[in-house]
Order: sequence, then structure tokens, then C-alpha cells
Amino acid sequence: MAYPGMPASGGISLVRIERALLSVSDKEGVVEFARELDSMGVELVSTGGTAKLLAEAGLDVIEVSEITGFPEMLDGRVKTLHPRIHAGILARRDSPEHMEAIEAMGIGPIDMVVIDLYPFKRTVAEAPDDMEAIIENIDIGGPSMLRAAAKNHRSVAVVSSPQQYPMVLEEMRGGGTVSEETRSWLMADAFIRSANYDAMVADVMRRRHQPDVFPASLPFPNEKVMGLRYGENPDQKAAFYADPFTEGPTVAKAEQLHGKQLSFNNILDLDKALDIAMDFERPTAVIMKHTNPCGLASADDVHRAFVDAYAVDPKSAFGCVICLNRVCPASVAEEIRDNKYFVEAIIAPDFEQGALDILLQRKNVRLLRTGCPIGPSVRSRELKMKKVQGGILVQTDEELRISPEDLKVVTKRAPSEEEMRALLFAWKLVKHVWSNSVVYVKGERAVGIGAGQMSRVDSAMIASVKGGDDTEGSVMASDAFFPFRDGVDEAAKAGVTAIIQPGGSIRDQESIDAADEHGMAMVFTGCRVFRH
Repeated sequence: MAYPGMPASGGISLVRIERALLSVSDKEGVVEFARELDSMGVELVSTGGTAKLLAEAGLDVIEVSEITGFPEMLDGRVKTLHPRIHAGILARRDSPEHMEAIEAMGIGPIDMVVIDLYPFKRTVAEAPDDMEAIIENIDIGGPSMLRAAAKNHRSVAVVSSPQQYPMVLEEMRGGGTVSEETRSWLMADAFIRSANYDAMVADVMRRRHQPDVFPASLPFPNEKVMGLRYGENPDQKAAFYADPFTEGPTVAKAEQLHGKQLSFNNILDLDKALDIAMDFERPTAVIMKHTNPCGLASADDVHRAFVDAYAVDPKSAFGCVICLNRVCPASVAEEIRDNKYFVEAIIAPDFEQGALDILLQRKNVRLLRTGCPIGPSVRSRELKMKKVQGGILVQTDEELRISPEDLKVVTKRAPSEEEMRALLFAWKLVKHVWSNSVVYVKGERAVGIGAGQMSRVDSAMIASVKGGDDTEGSVMASDAFFPFRDGVDEAAKAGVTAIIQPGGSIRDQESIDAADEHGMAMVFTGCRVFRH
């Protein structure tokens, strides 16, 4: 039989299923599956709770302990770890020596292994501080049988998920056999499940006991959220995977309320917009385009923040992604409707019913609800990874929090209180813009954003062009030092009154002198916030 992901049929070698071992934590569908196996004449072997369930359903089932001659012990830690089980699974049917050996020991072959694994992920989610429960839900016998059956897939069918029951039964109805093609597919899936399970265990233990260490190898768990229509471009295939243990609001955990399927690029923009919004406590709106913010503002209410953020660069905002760190009100939906804004997606903690009534009329806009607050108090810091050809770069998350006391005033004039508040707001923004980045800010709203240029002065010029006349009286933030004074001079042309930058250039004094000449205030953070 064929099903998604299976290769086309080739030469097929059939294995007749005469004996199956079933031991599952997820009991959904197992009785029906076992009943149909029984109707085909398959002998059923089982353990503990699974054996009890099958017996209560009226099925003839042989307890594993009857085969091993050894009772389950140590609260179930030891039950299937026995040669009479593993030899029955691992014996090669095409090897006379193997078959003679198990026959001499009175061991019967096991042709199918139906195994899922202890609910480790669910235990961590439900009882994150109960280390005893977490340890007890690290499966030992399950992965051992899963891997043994997968290794011997030429002779054994390994069923590792209830979702596989229908496809296996459909094939077996043709004569009680499972094809080589299907066994190979099931084998690969079993190894993937086993590896991800081990990765989950390793990840939880690393986070708890080696949080500041880069280990010799870095297994990280993931679960498929969805297949995507295509990747960054239509000729690229893509899928979306989630880390099962990430805390706080994420795109992967958000509930999509409306709109067509998320695209690869939608997910990138939504993730970046959410990342920015997590840095702000006051009502904030982020307008995202091509993984760079083209608008950002905070205000006393999220409607005002949205209006100010969208006005930063409405031309670039065409086809944008929006993140609000407060419940989306009807007034924001009305702004989008009345001004005919083209919006790809909106993510927010929730949506007022009035907002939904309006936005649901736009069939293509994707609406995502995190179902939890968005802000610094719920931010989860975790390792950041980037795939490169042949490897992965891993780094800690950026955790820099700058206060006025952390800043070094390097010019003759210190920033005013109003400028200082704007400078700190600008610094929060600039660290999220791809380098080289320069931003201009007034109060709690961006007025010009210059992103991703090879030359810093070009970023300053772009931010000035984007901001137009609104840059007069603004402050500037730069994600790295100015290598020359030209960036400061460009800021002066735009009407900037104060600058925040890391400092650290051998020509810092030239930039300081330029700021003094223009009557600007300048402060150094002493830290760089590149985004490559």
C-alpha cells in the first residue's frame, strides 16, 4: 500500500505476521487494532496495562512474563528487557544459524512490534518541577524494542504510532502480510521517533543541569507542526517544526483563527515581530516586512501604538505582518478596513469579538492568537541556532538590558531626560534590525529605519529618507560603532539631537568631536547588538 512519504513500489518481499508484541502508553485504537490482528490469526503478546486492556476486551493475550519466565519487577522498569523477547525480535529469518539458535532455546519469533513510548513530553509539561515523575517517564524498554525491530525490519514490522494502525491493517487484509516497502518506511519512522524521544530527554536534562555549557554534540527535539506550500520561493519545499519545550508565546503554539495557510515567509516575519514585541512592556505595535521592522511604536493604548507604527513607513508596510502586545481591539481592525491596508497576518494575545467580526471578512488575512501575554515577563531565553552548509552555529540569546546608569556620556552635552527615554527606546529597536542598522526615534515611536546596508552611513541616509521631515528633533541609535564621523554628520543633517551607540572604534573621538560640533549628546553602551 502507498501513503504520504512512501517511495514508489519496487521489488516487494512479504513478511507474514504470525506473532505481535503490543505495549503502548497511548491506548487509543489499540483494542480495535489488536482485534483485527487476532481475526487474522496473529498471536498477541503484551505487557502490563496493555495486556489487561486487551484481555478485558475479550482477546486472548499472552503476558510477556509467561514468555520470559520472569515477572515484571522494579515497578515495571524491567519487563521486556530479556533475551526471549529481544532474540525473538532480532533473529534474522534469512539466517539458518539465527533460526536454529532461537529454536534451540525455545524462543518464538516476533514478527510485529507495536510500541509507543512513555509520555515524557506530557509529564514535563504537566509536572515540570516533579523530577521523580520526569525520571520515571524516561522509557528504556520501549526504545530498545523499537530500535531492535527497526534494525531487523527485513523480518519484522515495527508500528510506532496509532496513526499507523489503519495503513498496516489495510495492507495486511490482503493476506496477513506486510511488504518490504512498508516495513522500510515504518523502520525509518521508528528511528526518527526514537531519536526525537532521546533528544527530548537530553534537552530537558541539558537545560536543567548544563544550561551554560555547549556540549560535545547538541541534540534538539522537534515536532512537525505543518507542511508548507513551499519555502522562501515556490521552487523550494518546506515544513514547519516546533520545539516542544519552548516556553512563552511562539508562532508554533499560537492558534490560527482565520486565513489561509501560513507561508514560510509569514512564519519568519511573525516570529521576528513577536520577538521585538517581547521587549516592550507598554502597549506596542510592530509592523514587520521581510524580517525587518518598518514600523514600531508604544503608546498609552494599542490603537494609538498601531496608528503611529503604521505611519512610520506605510509604503513598505504593504503586505506586512503585524504584532500587537495587547488584545487587538475593534478600533485597530477598523483602521485596517477603512484605510484598505494590505496585511498578511496579525498576531496578538487575543482579539476582541468586534475586531474578529471585521477581520473575518478579509478571507486572506491570517489571524493568530497566542492565548498568553506578550512582553518581557514571559520571554524565554534559549540557544539561538543558524544552519550553515555542513554545520550549525549556536549562540546564547541576547540578554542586554540597558539603563541610564549603564551609559557613558562622551560629549560635552548630556542627553535630556526626554532624549534619554527616546534613546533607550531606540536601542531596544535597533538591536532587532538587520545590520548594519540605524534608527531614528521620537519619544516612543520610530520615525526612520535604515537596515541591512554594507555601509553604516548608507543606513543612516536611508533612515533619514524614510523619516523625511519627521526626523527633525529625533534621536539616533546605531547597532555598532561608527567607523567614521560621516554617520554622525548624516544624523545632523536629519535633525538628530542625540545618539546612542556602542563605541569602541579607534576613531571614536572623531565621532565625539562631530557630535560636539553639531551640539548633539552622545552616549556609549559599551556593547554591540549586530544581527546578521
